[in-house]
Amino acid sequence: MITCFIRYEIDPFKKDAFAEYAAAWGQAIPRNGADLIGYFAPHEGSATSAYGVYNIESLAAYEAYRARLAADPLGKANCDFSRRERFIIKEDRIFLKNVSLPHGPKVTP
Repeated sequence: MITCFIRYEIDPFKKDAFAEYAAAWGQAIPRNGADLIGYFAPHEGSATSAYGVYNIESLAAYEAYRARLAADPLGKANCDFSRRERFIIKEDRIFLKNVSLPHGPKVTP
């Protein structure tokens, strides 16, 4: 299992557009085969940093997922929306593997 972290630099005056974009991915990503952890928008601190995070089995599975997502009507519409509204200034993605598993139990003080 690998985790894709997408870092977005967004226009701070278009946070609502990013939230709409994130909500659409909340529907399209899971139905095309990735385990969406979530999209995270600025709340406190930086007004321009946002993130999307999801798990996928492998880089090969990622390639197949991306093809399905590109053909998905909502995926296409969401990409068109982001290009039209220009709220994403920069987008970077990185794939990481969780190497701390298994975690111990959470202790409540």
